[in-house]
Amino acid sequence: MAVERLRCFIPVGGQAKRLRPLTSDISKPCIRFLNRPLIEFPMVELAEQGVRDFIFGECGYTNYTNLFDQYKEGVGFSARYKIEPRVHIKHQPNVDDLGSADSYRINMEYYDVKDPVLVVQGDNLFDIDLKDFLKKHEEKGALMTIALTRVERVEEYGIAELGEEMRIKRFVEKPTAEKAPSNLANAGIYILSPDVRKIVESEEIKKMVEDRKRFDFGFDLIPYLVEKGFPVYGYELKTWYDVGSPERYLKAMLEIMHGSMNIRVREERAFPDRNVWIQGYSEESIRRREEIVRKCKENKLTIEGAALIGRHTRIGDNSKIRDSNIDNFCILGENVNVERSAIMDAAKIGDYSQISDSIIGRKVAVESTRENPTCIESTSVIGSNVFIRRGCRLVGTRVNSGLTIPPGMTYVEKFLQSYEDVVQLAA
Repeated sequence: MAVERLRCFIPVGGQAKRLRPLTSDISKPCIRFLNRPLIEFPMVELAEQGVRDFIFGECGYTNYTNLFDQYKEGVGFSARYKIEPRVHIKHQPNVDDLGSADSYRINMEYYDVKDPVLVVQGDNLFDIDLKDFLKKHEEKGALMTIALTRVERVEEYGIAELGEEMRIKRFVEKPTAEKAPSNLANAGIYILSPDVRKIVESEEIKKMVEDRKRFDFGFDLIPYLVEKGFPVYGYELKTWYDVGSPERYLKAMLEIMHGSMNIRVREERAFPDRNVWIQGYSEESIRRREEIVRKCKENKLTIEGAALIGRHTRIGDNSKIRDSNIDNFCILGENVNVERSAIMDAAKIGDYSQISDSIIGRKVAVESTRENPTCIESTSVIGSNVFIRRGCRLVGTRVNSGLTIPPGMTYVEKFLQSYEDVVQLAA
């Protein structure tokens, strides 16, 4: 079967608590990552291999509105990435689901899907050869083929035990290290034969869902299929990344920019021999890009390691960017130091600010002066539209969207969720 016949189903549920406050007011697949929504990485990867039909299984108001408003039926996405013929996107009807497999059941029935289905997660990064994946699935006569990847922390994933020819003998969701049958984790990428739809609509499954009040791929459907003896096979994946926490977000950012993962930054390098990309397409943004390049050549600006800098971004003299991502429409003052960090779009970073190993959300303003510099460090995560006044120090601290931090405050490993926290949790 041709890859073009595959329908791609992307379940979008859950609250992504580990990435809060970035996900407090936005769906996880829509958070900014290397200057574009995270979900576009898997979508482009698949579309370039021929997939044209996507179904978003959105659970909840925020997930639905974020994804529908951003992508609608797929016309704009197709034009942006020059995908022809264009991508078609459908969305889950307003039917509550009890998990990712239940969302699959609802959408397959609603859109009467009878072809094989590719399932991927909208918040993972991966590199996969779809033709080979599909070929292995068909050669083995599999009901379901699961992409597997080797991991160090087995307790965070569903773990498979394999028999001959990669057939899955046992599947355990998030086991302890002692009880894990292997280190091969479920990557959340599956090919499902059409018969899976019949199985999830069976009376036995309906009763199981009614009893458990849950129907998830990892916890429920995969163990059920394996225990019942259905042909479920594994397929080892070399490049895969779960961007599920601030630490993993920053690590994935660095590995992609340094070329350690087989996932491309889709821009031309600003310097032929360095992993530095400065975006710019319009006349004005090209002028901004050329200004940054000129400052580097004149030693008025230092860029070390790898960096991706967005459109219409301005960086002041004597600033230093190292192994960092600066998104579109940002303003960085003079003598700013940014290391191993991500600064999302429309942020304003004041003179003498020091930012390291942290994520700065959208439209954040950081006030800082030579006499009272602001320091943000040690995997701090700042939500959108936060105002941090001069002289503050945030160490391993999270700040909810919309808050204002008064001048001179220090927080160490706190989560500021309200104005009361801002006052009460200061060091």
